[in-house]
Amino acid sequence: MGRHGYGRDEEASYGRPPRRTRPRTKDRPDYSDAETGRVLTVDRGRYRLLLDNADGRREVLATKARQLGRKGVIVGDEVRVVGDTSGSEGTLARIVEVVERTTVLRRTADDDDPSERPIVANADQLGIVTALADPPPRPGMIDRILVAAYVGGLAPLLILTKADLASPDALAAEYADLDLDIVVTEPDADLTELRDRLAGHTTVLVGHSGVGKSTLVNALIPDADRATGHVNVVTGRGRHTSTSAIALPLPAPGGWIIDTPGVRSFGLSHVTADAIVAAFGDLAEIVEDCPRGCQHDSSAPECALDAAVADGRLRASRLDSFRRMERAWMTPPSYDR
Repeated sequence: MGRHGYGRDEEASYGRPPRRTRPRTKDRPDYSDAETGRVLTVDRGRYRLLLDNADGRREVLATKARQLGRKGVIVGDEVRVVGDTSGSEGTLARIVEVVERTTVLRRTADDDDPSERPIVANADQLGIVTALADPPPRPGMIDRILVAAYVGGLAPLLILTKADLASPDALAAEYADLDLDIVVTEPDADLTELRDRLAGHTTVLVGHSGVGKSTLVNALIPDADRATGHVNVVTGRGRHTSTSAIALPLPAPGGWIIDTPGVRSFGLSHVTADAIVAAFGDLAEIVEDCPRGCQHDSSAPECALDAAVADGRLRASRLDSFRRMERAWMTPPSYDR
C-alpha cells in the first residue's frame, strides 16, 4: 500500500500529467512579406524604425523577435520587420532579421574593457567633431577615433567648431599628412561646405561633450531639436546632452546624420595591430618582409617600412601617419590628453 492508503498501481494513476510538447518542425517561418526599414533610435528594447516603401514613409515602433537571440540591433541597421507596420499609436512590430552590415563603428569603454560595443551600423563617413577652444582640442582623442574609423571602414572627416574662438591652423597642420578632409565652422557661419561633404553620405558624428555637436546638427537639420549644453568653466568639460544615438535624414540633396552621445574616452581594445596595418592598405604588402614579432614602430629593428622609405617605395609622411595611429592605439585613453 502507498503512504496514503492507495495501492501502487492506483497511486501511479495520480502522478503528474505528462508534459505537453509541441512537435518540432523543420519548417522555418515565412517572412516573405517582411518590410525593410532603418533603425533610427534604440531605447530599452524598443526600436524606432523608418519604413519607406510603396505605402509611404512612416516611423514604426518595433521589438526584437526571439529567434534573433543575443544578436544586437543598433542604430543604422537595416532590418526586416513583420507585424503591425502601420505606425499607428500603440502598435508594435517585430524585427525578424538584421540585414548584413556594410560597416560597423565600434568602441570599448577603455582599453581594459574586453567587451567591444558596436555603436553605429552602415555609416560610410565618420565626422570627428572637435572644438578649437572651450573645450580645447585633444589630438590624442582625435587620433584614437581616427583608428576606429580606419579599422571600421569609414572615411574620416574632421569637423572643427568654434573657429571664432581660436585659429584652426595649428591643429589642421597636425593632420596635413593624413589625407584627412577638414571642415572649419563657427556659430552662424555658412555651412555650405559641410553640407556638400555630408550630401549623399551616412555620417556618424563623434566627439567630446561640449564641442558643439548638437548645435551643429540643429543648424543642419532645423527640426532636429537636439538638446544643447554648456562647458564647465572650471573643469573645461562639457555636459552630456545627447543621451542616445539617433539617425536623422538630411534635407535635399539628402543623406543621413547619426548623432551620438558625447564621449570622454574611446577605448580600442577590440583593435589589433594587424587591423591597423590592413587599414593602411599600401603597407600590408610591405610588412610581410618584416622580421617576426616586428611592432612596426620607430624603434623596431629592421622594420621593412623603414627600408621602403629608404629606397623610395614609401613616402616618409605616409609612414609617420601610420606610426601616429599606432601610437594612439598603444596609448591608454584619457579625457585629459
